Amino acid sequence: SQNCPNPFNPSTTIGYSVEGSGEVPVRLDVYDLRGRRIRTLVDRPQGPGPHAVHWDATDDRGDPVGSGVYLYTIRAGGLTQTRKMTVLR
Repeated sequence: SQNCPNPFNPSTTIGYSVEGSGEVPVRLDVYDLRGRRIRTLVDRPQGPGPHAVHWDATDDRGDPVGSGVYLYTIRAGGLTQTRKMTVLR
């Protein structure tokens, strides 16, 4: 689902649901508009049901990202979905 709040400062929550009857590999990455990966928020098997992850608008090194539009992509089993979010500083 869409992150909330959006736009956000200083943090947002990304909710998603895993379908199926067992654990599937889940990966959720944040990218800038140039396609560079900024941060990996989830990279592990997860069971079915609702899940949520918090993003504090920092990159993998812990440095804050700038204002702008970012994309997040979730891959869970055979499903891939991308959404936009906006950081306001």
